[in-house]
Amino acid sequence: MNKITAHMTDEDYLQVIKEAGDSLKELLSFNEIKDKPKVAVVLGSGLGVFTEGLLNKKIVPYKNVTHMPDSSVPGHAGQWVYGLAGKYPVLVAQGRIHYYEGHDLKVVTLLVRVMKELGIKHLILTNAAGSVNKAYHPGDFMLLRDHLNVAGISPLRGIKHEAFGPRFVDMSEPYHRGVITRLREVCQTKMPEVPVHEGVYYMSVGPHYETPSEVKMAGILGADAVGMSTIPECIVARQGGIKVNGITCITNYGSGIGKEPLSHHEVEAVGKKRAPDFCRLVNEMIGVVSEI
Repeated sequence: MNKITAHMTDEDYLQVIKEAGDSLKELLSFNEIKDKPKVAVVLGSGLGVFTEGLLNKKIVPYKNVTHMPDSSVPGHAGQWVYGLAGKYPVLVAQGRIHYYEGHDLKVVTLLVRVMKELGIKHLILTNAAGSVNKAYHPGDFMLLRDHLNVAGISPLRGIKHEAFGPRFVDMSEPYHRGVITRLREVCQTKMPEVPVHEGVYYMSVGPHYETPSEVKMAGILGADAVGMSTIPECIVARQGGIKVNGITCITNYGSGIGKEPLSHHEVEAVGKKRAPDFCRLVNEMIGVVSEI
């Protein structure tokens, strides 16, 4: 993999994106796929089981794609999966690349840049997070309504070429409101027993968990859940004209709310336990997004 750096020129980064996109298309035999995907999904920690329900799957490990790194985090398979979610074609990034792994944000968001190369119009971001809102419990789900980028980092820093999209990106509606409203109605009808909230996601850099005081601060600022991802991908998607929605699986209480020490093992365990309902929810969102 050629080194992607924070200070590489826009022209060089555009070339990297094109080469990565062309590589993935070749490995997926993309030109031979009759039903081209317009919807993509990024799967967070412990949530990779979603791909098991896809039909007519094609799988490509990230490491086989030109310029693309592998994920180093347990619970992230690190592979592209094309398949049918019911009748809807979808492109899935099974596992993400995190900023806390030591990558530049150009690397972290390369998945989204490549999705645009493949013609994706709507992106569903999923993640595992800790609850800040005391009414949200482990095993609950939260539809992202908004987010707080308190990490102080932007994936658009230094990028100015018009080919990426507008330099100053409107974030007044980061997550498509119409999809949220419609999906809440669908959930009440089809899966009323599943606790589905909506709220504000707060990103910290990680990989350490937040202190009780930091979780308290997040709540004062208006956050409902706290995690270590998602926001850079959302920003880049919006710059590229891709609509975005997000689903959080609440896997633990934030520090100071629960009594147990936090661990990644707990995150994975709750994700696996809630996998059936998570898959149902993602499938319903794909349906809503595809019909919008």
